Amino acid sequence: MKNFIGTYECKLDDKGRIKLPASLTKQMEHFADEPFVIKRSVFQKCLEVYPMKPWEKLMAKINGLNRFVKKNADFIRMFTAGVKTAELDNVGRLQISKDLTQYASLTKEIVITSAGELFEIWDKEAYEQVISVSELDFANLAEDVMGNLDSEESNNN
Repeated sequence: MKNFIGTYECKLDDKGRIKLPASLTKQMEHFADEPFVIKRSVFQKCLEVYPMKPWEKLMAKINGLNRFVKKNADFIRMFTAGVKTAELDNVGRLQISKDLTQYASLTKEIVITSAGELFEIWDKEAYEQVISVSELDFANLAEDVMGNLDSEESNNN
């Protein structure tokens, strides 16, 4: 699976379109002209943009949930709320629907940042607030999330 790389400052025009930087559109070529899926993020007020194959893989897991369990049905409904497909137009712009623009509070200045097999679209001010944790806070987070990674990999081999 290809991963996106980079963080880009862009502008959202009055019609809700983002002109993507050439380096990002070049990375998007790896996905064979398939549409992308844009959705609300679960944990932050930003948007997530998935290539179709990773989206289908994720939805296969979600579709495995028993919809006769209320919390599963509620989760599926909320997870897929506002989901849209989108393609780049002939000049490299991505159209963001009005409801998703409002959800993420996108203004003219935005940031697109890679997040592995997907990328996120943020309002610039919101993005800067989220990443402005202290070095100590980030160090603690990194240790909590990644600290046991080597030992877990050893146990899986």
